[in-house]
Amino acid sequence: MYRVKRLLLLAITLIMTQTTIANITPETHCFVEGKEPLWLDHYRADVEGVRPCVVFAFAGGFSHGSRSAEIYRPYFKMLLSEGFDVVAFDYRLGMSYTLEEGAGNVGVIEGAVAMYRSVNYAVEDMFRATRYILDHAKEWQIDTTRIVASGSSAGAIASLQAENYICNGHRLAAILPKGFNYAGVIAFAGAIYSVFGSPDWDITPCPIMMIHGNSDRNVPYHKATVLGLGYYGSAYIADQLVKIKEASVYFLSATYRDHVMAIEPLSANHKEVGEFLQRCVIKRDRWRNITDIVDISIEPQQTEFTVQEYLNSNYAPKQ
Repeated sequence: MYRVKRLLLLAITLIMTQTTIANITPETHCFVEGKEPLWLDHYRADVEGVRPCVVFAFAGGFSHGSRSAEIYRPYFKMLLSEGFDVVAFDYRLGMSYTLEEGAGNVGVIEGAVAMYRSVNYAVEDMFRATRYILDHAKEWQIDTTRIVASGSSAGAIASLQAENYICNGHRLAAILPKGFNYAGVIAFAGAIYSVFGSPDWDITPCPIMMIHGNSDRNVPYHKATVLGLGYYGSAYIADQLVKIKEASVYFLSATYRDHVMAIEPLSANHKEVGEFLQRCVIKRDRWRNITDIVDISIEPQQTEFTVQEYLNSNYAPKQ
């Protein structure tokens, strides 16, 4: 009898587990065909009617990574629980081409050229994925006025860059319908890459949430530039947004935390992300919140790095 009860309990557990997993099983679609096809995964929230949506770009330094990595599942589950669909998409990995050419230690000039190309590839593919969502919005029951761009590390850079390009009328933004903008951006350890000095904002950007550690040696927290060319990080962007009267910005600055802040928020900052989504995306409130996260157990770390140090942290051959 005990054995029967145990087997019954095991069967019920397996059914419940399969149901839980099934709830985040996506539909996969090819959104760019051709020689190098690109795919996206569409996770549907268990909510009746039209739903908001988060477009997610994965991490990996523009050289590697996967839209379906296990590390993203807690974040996707949280977004689904908030009533948001999730679309995780492929993008071309421009830095992988540079590394495959046997570049070894990537130099500053070579790195600048390769990075500009890589960021633009990722942004273009984010716009293509977004356009695919818009084209299928009626079928998928997506609220086209509440599409959020989000990403981690390289994906966070792509998300912030995409919004900056929309605001400045960049040629790549022509992929999107005229007048479209994201309803929000959520960037974990991100930045904007500029070849023209400090980034401009010709129109007020959508609400932006950023989480970043000030000891990040992979993605600049403030900025890392040569003659104005390079990365302008979360702290720099937050300073800009505060000066824009109508802009909404939520910035969590983690003292002496490194690039772990590209990954940790995927499972540890759900409350904060949920609050941003509800206030700024669903209710469309104007909101400004700049918060320093200080953990006294963490010893002081280096917070200033050169452009070459950032390149080496990401692309130097592993010993």
